[in-house]
Amino acid sequence: MKIALIGYGKMGHMIEQIAVERGHEIVCKIDVDNQDAFDSPEFASADVAIEFTNPTAAYGNYLKAFKHNVKVVSGSTGWMKDHKADVEALTKDGKQTLFWASNFSIGVAIFSAVNRYLAKIMNQFPQYDVEMVETHHVHKLDAPSGTAITLAEEIVNDLDRKADWKKGTTTWDDGRIDGSDEHKPDELLVKSIRHDEVPGIHSITYDSEADKITITHDAHSRKGFALGAVLAAEYTLTHTGLLTTSDLFKF
Repeated sequence: MKIALIGYGKMGHMIEQIAVERGHEIVCKIDVDNQDAFDSPEFASADVAIEFTNPTAAYGNYLKAFKHNVKVVSGSTGWMKDHKADVEALTKDGKQTLFWASNFSIGVAIFSAVNRYLAKIMNQFPQYDVEMVETHHVHKLDAPSGTAITLAEEIVNDLDRKADWKKGTTTWDDGRIDGSDEHKPDELLVKSIRHDEVPGIHSITYDSEADKITITHDAHSRKGFALGAVLAAEYTLTHTGLLTTSDLFKF
């Protein structure tokens, strides 16, 4: 498979390494300093482009790829609030193809399935309140993380006593605290911590007077995310439309 990389930072380098190890060819690498490469023959020859950039650039990158009918796998978060409807329209009936996930880790896909199952169980036990804490490196621009939002939406979907999720405080290494933890009883509080070079930790806690239940996913490195992105590209090669990890991992 011919792969183009959009975003050539730490994730881009790791994806390149894993893709080559799995027998794929990297035909184009695009970063901030060579945006004209979107219109190159090399980019147009790609079967799939893997995109890891930032919330402000992601949607524009999709449009540039779709212009050349290149399928996209993207792990960029923070763009959906403004552009979800546009992307759904562009990918309707398989006209263009985007495989988007807030997290490509196989472990997170398993964790997500456990999260949904636990929420269904806990729906029967209203004495437990639930909240979430996510921790990432200090360079991460958005809070809460896209993964935390996805997990929170899953809980809200299966827990009748929560109508929505609420962004809580973001705590930084320098002691700064942004935001507030004030929330309504029917809101799921999602707190954020920005610490050192942490790849990603997500903890969901159900707490009652009697006891506490916590499930946690703790990423050791970005390698799991990179492998998942390449697996998603392999899946996207033979599928069309708007795709996500629930299509790739059937559990």
